[in-house]
Amino acid sequence: MKISLNWLGDYVKIDKPADQVAEILSNLGFPNEGIEYLDGDTVIDLEITSNRGDCLGHIGVARELAAATGAELKLPAVELIESQKNAADLVGVEIFAPNLCGRYIARVIEGVKVGPSPDWMVKRLEAVGLRSINNVVDATNYAMMETGQPPHAFDYDKIADHKIIVRTAKPGETLVSIDGTRCELTADYLVIADPRGPVAIAGVMGGLNTEVGNSTTRILLEEAHFAPLSVRTTSRRLSLPSEASYRFERIVDINNVDWASKRTAQLIIQTSGGHIAKGAVDVFPKKPAVKEVSLRLQRLKKLLGIDVPAADVLRILSALRFQPRQQQGDSILCTVPSWRSDIYREADLIEEVARVYGYNKVPTEKKISIEVKATDNRQKITNLIRAYLNGCGLFETITVSFVDSSTAGLFGDISGDSHLSVSENLRPGQNLLRQTLLGSLLEVLKTNLNVKNRPCRIYEIADTFLPAKQGSLPDEKTKLTIVYDGPFRELKGVIESLVKSLNSSLKTEFLPQNLVWAYASASVMAGEVEVGLTGIISKKLMEKFDFPQTEICAAELDLEKLFNLYSRTAKYQPVSRFPAVERDLSIIVDENIQWSKIEDSVCKKAPAQLETVRFVEVYRGKNIPQGKKSIMLSLLFRDDDGTLTHDTVDRFQADIVGELSRAVGAQLRTA
Repeated sequence: MKISLNWLGDYVKIDKPADQVAEILSNLGFPNEGIEYLDGDTVIDLEITSNRGDCLGHIGVARELAAATGAELKLPAVELIESQKNAADLVGVEIFAPNLCGRYIARVIEGVKVGPSPDWMVKRLEAVGLRSINNVVDATNYAMMETGQPPHAFDYDKIADHKIIVRTAKPGETLVSIDGTRCELTADYLVIADPRGPVAIAGVMGGLNTEVGNSTTRILLEEAHFAPLSVRTTSRRLSLPSEASYRFERIVDINNVDWASKRTAQLIIQTSGGHIAKGAVDVFPKKPAVKEVSLRLQRLKKLLGIDVPAADVLRILSALRFQPRQQQGDSILCTVPSWRSDIYREADLIEEVARVYGYNKVPTEKKISIEVKATDNRQKITNLIRAYLNGCGLFETITVSFVDSSTAGLFGDISGDSHLSVSENLRPGQNLLRQTLLGSLLEVLKTNLNVKNRPCRIYEIADTFLPAKQGSLPDEKTKLTIVYDGPFRELKGVIESLVKSLNSSLKTEFLPQNLVWAYASASVMAGEVEVGLTGIISKKLMEKFDFPQTEICAAELDLEKLFNLYSRTAKYQPVSRFPAVERDLSIIVDENIQWSKIEDSVCKKAPAQLETVRFVEVYRGKNIPQGKKSIMLSLLFRDDDGTLTHDTVDRFQADIVGELSRAVGAQLRTA
């Protein structure tokens, strides 16, 4: 934001050189990006943070400078000499999208003469980076750079029926903007229209057909408040940035729209002549409530570490127009000015006091002591888990803790108080604190699959939030969630090995479970402890996330329970000097027979020489009867005292096959 010191001097006395003014503003939170010395003027380029839209005009910066220096803030005197015609008889305004347009004011100015602007206005506009167009447009730009509120001037005679309609665009509508860009409009764009169609893109740019030109004699002056998110989305999608959209995106003062409209009208008449119709058409669907925030002096001292005198606190807050009133005790109640949309809690007021009082008054120590602490047990185990999963080819991801209602509803009930949430205004569309990480990770998986990043195996370690009793803090549980675009048996192997890496003595089992998000699911048992849930994503979720036809599985494990499994004790044995004998078996069993039951049957009859039992594959199809499946398993035998003979292994195999036949009705597959 470029600030002309000559211009700024209209509103606050400046008796310091430019570098000192820049330093004062930097200390207030507006860093100096450069100082430019022009012919007879000095321009300071300030960085204005996105939450301080009130300082995107010279008056806002002057207000800050006045508060810091104790100088008086002088606002322009606005006096309008109005004609006998009523604005309400000349123009009509309707708002059909009050959630996107909070206020719209229309004024009519007649008898203007479009031509060059006076030199003083041209110089000031050029100093802050705006080129001169004509006296009417320059007046609106001047008003915008002065107040921070963007106006727009239409050629009154080019507005059909002299009626303004604020609505969302209709499918297929188009508009050519004043810079010649052809804009294809969609139903989520807010437009300013007349009965024939769109004449401007709300908060972004006006249309070419209704712009002010040399033949214009009557002006319809727009001053409005548009929803920041709507303006930002529209501007980005159309690749149509503007000084107006930059300000609307950062919230303009809805209560100041009428004063800004009068000021713009005054400037137009001053530079272009003409006379203004009496009054204005002001459509204001819902006036915002006045915000009041209190500040405790003890809290201020605790946060800043210094004792700021109460008189200084009251002086600073008064200078910033917070109307402070001292209450009983050490509390100060403030009325938040309408232009300060960034103030809503006590800490915000404390920051206001601190930046004006001076951060340089906060004492610092000459020496800073840094105490190095060893990694605690929780961090060590978490790092072990991360290292193991990374070794399995999984990538860690970090996602936002909020989800939308449609995503949350896929994994459980969202009615009533079943979900904690923040205000919809703070996080439009995504305001529910998640109870599972699955929705977030599936969104990440969808993004990667759409750009052909396969295979995509991801995990996240983060908190979930479950509502506790009324008045209590939420029940936060840290979860390890894995999403895997591959066969479930691979994910199963990852989970089993993860448990083994934490405690080699534990056996992992998967017990049937019924989960809303999976068509086949299980609870994960590590020994006697249930540590989480796993399953294959259901068709409903596959359709919701528009996944390709592939198997996607997931697991959500309780990290605290995994910590409790960890054991430092481990058993080691030397590598055998003797070779192993591997035998593959293909058996036919009923469709409902689970692998765990087959594995248990093998182990029950297995000799001490059986080293591992490994699942190889399952087959259904030709030569396999209906209701049956073929399971291939691999048996590895080894004797630490000598080399096994094939005859010995044949006997071991025969005993195992016999037990499989008895326990699960297995038959050896011969074809």
